[in-house]
Amino acid sequence: MLAAAMGLAACDKASEDKAQDAQQHAEQAQEKAGEAQDKMNEAAKENAEAAKDQAEAEQKAAEEAAPATPAPEAAPATPAPETAPAEPAKQ
Repeated sequence: MLAAAMGLAACDKASEDKAQDAQQHAEQAQEKAGEAQDKMNEAAKENAEAAKDQAEAEQKAAEEAAPATPAPEAAPATPAPETAPAEPAKQ
């Protein structure tokens, strides 16, 4: 009976060790997931900054490409002169 009790105690120790190892691995995985999330957030911020810089550069280029003086506004189109109604066809 003593041997059986010792055997069970040894099994409990191994199970306890495995549970501790699993807990450590879970904590490490959680830390790495947090680090990965931080890196993704940083990358998103950098992408947003790059997009903003790109938009500003495009706007500046468009302003530089535009003529210095504003173009005169086009004259309004003159309406076509009214024509006399067509005479009825002769039979």
